[in-house]
Amino acid sequence: MIRMFIDSDACPVKDEVYRVAGRYGLHVFVVSNRMIAVPQSPLIERVVVEAGPDVADDWIAERVSDRDIVITSDIPLAARCVEKGAFVIEPKGRLLDRDAIGMALAMRNLMTDLREAGVMTSNGASFGKADRSRFLSALDTLVVRARKPHPRAPMHRIE
Repeated sequence: MIRMFIDSDACPVKDEVYRVAGRYGLHVFVVSNRMIAVPQSPLIERVVVEAGPDVADDWIAERVSDRDIVITSDIPLAARCVEKGAFVIEPKGRLLDRDAIGMALAMRNLMTDLREAGVMTSNGASFGKADRSRFLSALDTLVVRARKPHPRAPMHRIE
């Protein structure tokens, strides 16, 4: 069973995740280090972890497994989840898979180094309506893809 994990403290697309999860009957873990409101649903589980750096990330990374879906903009968390075979999507709809995660990590590290050196860097464009729409479409497509039989799964013959 595919599960969805939301790294939710700064996630602007929680409602879209709930909508897609409801359509496909997927269980959602909403993970944060503070109490946040979630809809009443047997499919949605709020997880409040202790405050601290990377505690929510660690909770997700320890539990995610092959073919689960993680919604996060945290690149190191995304890398950990991709390594475990999970699908990762950013709130703006970009899929972070084995092909994309290396470049995303390199860019993140470069930007961190530039900021530490005192170079002014941009946080990127603000989140808008087009981003929300792109995310919703990409998540729906990703769920369909994740639900397909795993290409490495053994084929069963019907005789």
